Amino acid sequence: MQKSVLITITCILLNAAFLLTGCKTGRNNFYTKDDFQKVKKTDIHFHYNTFNPRYLELADSLNFMLVSPNVDAGMPIDEQLEIAAALKREHPDKFAFLGTFSVNNFGSRNFAGKVNARIDQCMKAGASGIKIWKNIGMVLKDSAGSYIMADNPAFEPVFRYMETDRIPVMAHLGEPKNCWLPVNEMTLGNDRGYYKSHPQYHMYLHPEAPSYNDQLDARDNLLQKYPSMKVVGAHLGSMEWSVDEIARRLDRFPNFDVEISGRIGHLQYQALTERGKVRSFMIKYQDRIMYGTDLTLNETDGQFTTGTDELRELWYEQWLFLATDSVISVNDLDGQKVKGLQLPRKAIDKIYQRNAEKFLKINRN
Repeated sequence: MQKSVLITITCILLNAAFLLTGCKTGRNNFYTKDDFQKVKKTDIHFHYNTFNPRYLELADSLNFMLVSPNVDAGMPIDEQLEIAAALKREHPDKFAFLGTFSVNNFGSRNFAGKVNARIDQCMKAGASGIKIWKNIGMVLKDSAGSYIMADNPAFEPVFRYMETDRIPVMAHLGEPKNCWLPVNEMTLGNDRGYYKSHPQYHMYLHPEAPSYNDQLDARDNLLQKYPSMKVVGAHLGSMEWSVDEIARRLDRFPNFDVEISGRIGHLQYQALTERGKVRSFMIKYQDRIMYGTDLTLNETDGQFTTGTDELRELWYEQWLFLATDSVISVNDLDGQKVKGLQLPRKAIDKIYQRNAEKFLKINRN
């Protein structure tokens, strides 16, 4: 009798221990909202256009490293390079950048040679890679007035050069599919606001321009033609509207990754009705996705406090969506509530840090 009781008690204790261990292990599989500041993170798409390092210090206090892609728009590219190179020299553990080149002299003698010389200049200044922008395909025209796409033969020596030298490329080619829709049919508030303010990029208003599919086809041609050139598609590769479309390209092109900057709202939009699909996509391709915001910082003295509050709030809200199962009210979706994806720790670590470090060949201490 005593032996039977002893066995029963032992079984109960073992089961309890197993359950407690299982619960603890389950909790440890995921981060919480309180882990936001503790985890090392990289924002791979943050336009840092000031010599002032105090935003870097804010980012560092939240365990963020910032990567600033120079872009062939806005501030002159030489000025962007000067700022980025200085910040890289002074804060190598907090900051990295991608150089870029201008296409203003497209069609001129030795255009490709001049571009390659510019790429060399950027890399020698400390760049971790090169960014190409949507003006290729959406703005640039030849002397006959025809749009120039990224797979135009004139760029072949440039891409071949970057492939041979194993220079990472961030490609912002095309725009969200919403860009080819009337404003009142767009799915996100941010897109509606952007294209109202930038009608020159609202392709619905420019039916003579290349189509949405033309943009993707040109990009895909590059990926196929230069299979050793490592490319990250900015803004979910302009396929933000469908995780199925992104998955098809990731399966087709092993040299292609994506980053989510400026398009997380589109993931949230899909998660409203198909959270499981979005979550499964993020987990399946956790080695191919990188975190970013696409924020632009052109600092003035009076904006620091407001800017830091907004920046901290955005980073934190996106952490809640990706790392936890919190229910979030999304302004970009007119206040609709979406449940966070609660991705596993391993996936979060890759998406927020390790994939970017691997792609850009950088190492945080």
